[in-house]
Amino acid sequence: MAQILDGLRINAERLAQSVEQLAAIGQLAGGGVRRIAYTPEDLQARAQVQTWMAAAGMDVRTDAAGNLIGTYPGTNPDLPLLMTGSHIDTVPTGGRYDGAFGVLAALEAVRTLAEQPIRLQHSLAVVVFTDEEGSMIGSKAIAGSVVPDPAYYRRSDGEDIRTCLRRIGGNWDEIAQAYLPLGRIAAFVELHVEQGPVLESQGQQIGIVEGIVGQRRYQIRITGRANHAGTTPMDLRQDALVAAAQVVLAVQAIGHAPGQQVATVGMLHVFPNAANVIPGQVDLSVDLRDLANAHLDQLVAQLEQQLTTIAAQTQTQIHLTPCLNNDPALAHPEIQRAIAQSCEALALSYTYLPSRASHDAQEIARIAPMGMIFVPSVAGLSHAEAEYTTPEQCTAGANVLLQTLLRLDQLTINDREVRRNDFSRPTAR
Repeated sequence: MAQILDGLRINAERLAQSVEQLAAIGQLAGGGVRRIAYTPEDLQARAQVQTWMAAAGMDVRTDAAGNLIGTYPGTNPDLPLLMTGSHIDTVPTGGRYDGAFGVLAALEAVRTLAEQPIRLQHSLAVVVFTDEEGSMIGSKAIAGSVVPDPAYYRRSDGEDIRTCLRRIGGNWDEIAQAYLPLGRIAAFVELHVEQGPVLESQGQQIGIVEGIVGQRRYQIRITGRANHAGTTPMDLRQDALVAAAQVVLAVQAIGHAPGQQVATVGMLHVFPNAANVIPGQVDLSVDLRDLANAHLDQLVAQLEQQLTTIAAQTQTQIHLTPCLNNDPALAHPEIQRAIAQSCEALALSYTYLPSRASHDAQEIARIAPMGMIFVPSVAGLSHAEAEYTTPEQCTAGANVLLQTLLRLDQLTINDREVRRNDFSRPTAR
């Protein structure tokens, strides 16, 4: 049996066909996909995945958060679940791989097991999480981190969350029932396209995710004095835009300092925004990301010190307002090890890297040991119609997922504490 499991491989042609079939739902003229959560396209795609799950011998249900869950029964119902999956909703002009590939590869893993037939000890749950690209309400509900106020989840088009969840078979009033407490999930593994250029630039076939970075996001308001651009001498100006320019450069310097952090100013509004008026106010955003909370705290302290200096030099007032504070979610060492062993058994090159984008795995890490597998994104493109991962890369990632699940089925991961802050890098090979 061990030799059979070691030699088990997914059906590459069937996986590629599944990717094509799902991409046809909401397909755009440029080859991308528009499949916004709760829309008719989302419902159609859900129905298709549900049909595939049932045909693979899975017990299928929709929980109160609208998560579509297919469970391939294990031989020991007393064991906690092995869980995998991702999402099938997209951004307005998205690609066909972001999220959907992780769902379809998980489905293909179950199909491969069912064909043998092979039953794991643990029941294997494949999850299509609700609205990952918007609210992440599906994974938040499973993790018990949903904000209890339904107004918080009102969509930009005005639709309320009760209506949205009802449309896909969920129920806002019972959403607490979607929660899976600590101990119910033995391990969660999410396979995803990298959405960045690292694997391709390094020539690596697989990325083993160390963790999902924490985020500190701020709104900065710089207040100077609006005045006539022609009559105000340069040494008597309180130019908010000049101060903002220095803030942008300070954030850039923080991002380039030693470490794995990234730092971004992504939004800037100038007032009154007239050609012949010295800017009197500038609002801008700052986004800081890193795998270690302690390092994030240091970056914020550096930013605050820089803002104080810039305000004094430019004779402006600078106010920093927190907007988002997400802790890092670290991948469990035993899951990382299982992924690495799977890569080695499949003769695939791999490296360790952080995920600098949010994923459903970030929420599930609150309640279960978590790991992620990345496959390359050609040219690092994602959230775009040109997003592409080759069939060979998809096949490699799906085989790593299958082999990782087989290895995790043989493990008992005793450390179930939420590992969100104590980042340490495993040894790369």
